Amino acid sequence: MNSVTVRNLLVRGMLAGLGAGLLSLVVAYLLGEPSVNAAIAFEEAHSHEHEMEVVSRAVQSTAGLATGVLIYGVALGGIAALAFCFALGRIGRFGPRATAALLSGAALLAVYLVPFLKYPANPPSVGDPDTIGKRTALYFLMMLLGILLAVGATIFGRRLAPKLGNWYATVAAGAAFVIAIGIAYAFLPSINEVPNGFSGTLLWQFRLSAIAIQLVLWTAFGLLFGHLAERVITPARDAAAAEAAPAAS
Repeated sequence: MNSVTVRNLLVRGMLAGLGAGLLSLVVAYLLGEPSVNAAIAFEEAHSHEHEMEVVSRAVQSTAGLATGVLIYGVALGGIAALAFCFALGRIGRFGPRATAALLSGAALLAVYLVPFLKYPANPPSVGDPDTIGKRTALYFLMMLLGILLAVGATIFGRRLAPKLGNWYATVAAGAAFVIAIGIAYAFLPSINEVPNGFSGTLLWQFRLSAIAIQLVLWTAFGLLFGHLAERVITPARDAAAAEAAPAAS
């Protein structure tokens, strides 16, 4: 894969991330914002201090939300496109669309679900401001472990495949990944800072909406980028084959 192809895939990855970000923005506004508003109302009702808003809630829930989600989508799209360039042809005999779909699923699992299950997202009014640094560090540590263990499980499965076959090698690698994540969960500290009286239903509505946003983001990215990558790689392969044919003859 030459530099021109990589650059084209990077641009298309960012475009796919933008498109996926637009779809997840709709989900965030429709599902996430009502939970956030309810959590803010709880916080205001139980707080004795009233701080002046630097940015109004209306701006936060519209322009602020859109800016954050779209930048997040574009950034992840570019990173995922570079990971796709490395993974294509190295994780099995998968075409561009299948590779993009597998990469998106793996990213959803390792980058989001693995840290989420240990340190789930919390709405406003949940969490001690004095521990935000610790909570952030633990979350990113769990994310890093998820990525490294996912890469390790992939390499482990590839090495087992010649001996066990693809099916059993995949099962063994998946089991090793789950066990390693379980050990990390057991040793890393747990955090529970939900205030008394906070609605458990509201908490889980917020967390489910957070999962829904990521699910839409990565599913849409996998489908969009797979289509765009196919259109870039297939003509490039055809051109390379056409150039190689006269030399072979």
